[in-house]
Amino acid sequence: MQSSEISPLIPETVKFSKANLRTMLLKYGMIYVKPEHGTYGNGVMKVEQSKDSHGTEYKYQSGTKIKTFGAYDTFYSSLKKATRGRSYLIQRGIVLLKHGKHRFDIRVMVQLSPRGKWETTGLIGRVAEKGKIVTNYHNGGTLMSMEKLLSPYLNDAQQAQMLKILRKLGEDTGRFYHKKYPGFKQIGVDVGLDNHMTPWIIEVNTSPDPYIFKHLSNKSMYRKVMAYRRANEKKKSAN
Repeated sequence: MQSSEISPLIPETVKFSKANLRTMLLKYGMIYVKPEHGTYGNGVMKVEQSKDSHGTEYKYQSGTKIKTFGAYDTFYSSLKKATRGRSYLIQRGIVLLKHGKHRFDIRVMVQLSPRGKWETTGLIGRVAEKGKIVTNYHNGGTLMSMEKLLSPYLNDAQQAQMLKILRKLGEDTGRFYHKKYPGFKQIGVDVGLDNHMTPWIIEVNTSPDPYIFKHLSNKSMYRKVMAYRRANEKKKSAN
């Protein structure tokens, strides 16, 4: 958020509260309510507000279950209960591109190279399971190559340009993050593309799973990710 380059690509995110929830729904119509500390997409909920001639409707989806309400107070009470007393955030909802009928996002793996420079070593798509709102592999998501996901939307030259943008975004994030948290040697940047092909940073993971790249038919990314990981672990043990 403190980077002038990166912050415009981070969806507005605020602490979960009754007032903030109302404000964000009025502003965006669709938002995500997510745990401040979470893994594998567990606890993430999609929340929507819509209006018609009958009034305002509120609904939220957790897992594959959708609950609908006609009154804000009842809706908020149910949603608050679903957070189970944990610290939650509210994030502007980004309407992600689809592969077929399923939304997808992108994991950008960024690592400190053996030469001490931040480098994007892996790019992989994650497609949400049918009926689910999260794309995480450990939550039923399918891993897919970038070419397969982007080819319906972009020609070869446009794809190459998009990959260049994503790599730079990952490296910029790694460098900036490292200034404040120098102990981290690798991060996973989760990026969502909207209909305008704008790359939005959904979140930054400080303990990204390197093994997801093993699922690509081309193993070169996986080999590089693991080589950098081993080099960083070796350097850490030497210190």
